[in-house]
Amino acid sequence: MNPRWFLRMSRWARNPPSEKRVKRFFVVLGLCLLLLGIERFIGWPEWATVQRIRP
Repeated sequence: MNPRWFLRMSRWARNPPSEKRVKRFFVVLGLCLLLLGIERFIGWPEWATVQRIRP
C-alpha cells in the first residue's frame, strides 16, 4: 500500500468528515447505483448510444 494512503487515513482518523459530507456521499452513491440499476434492468436508450463514424 502506498504511504500516502496511510497519511490520508491518519488525517481522516484525526479529523473525520462532517455528517453533512457523509450524507452527501451516500446520496451521490445511491444515485449512481440507481442509474446503474436502470441501465442493467431497463436498458440504455438508443439515442444515448455513441455511433462510430467511419471515414
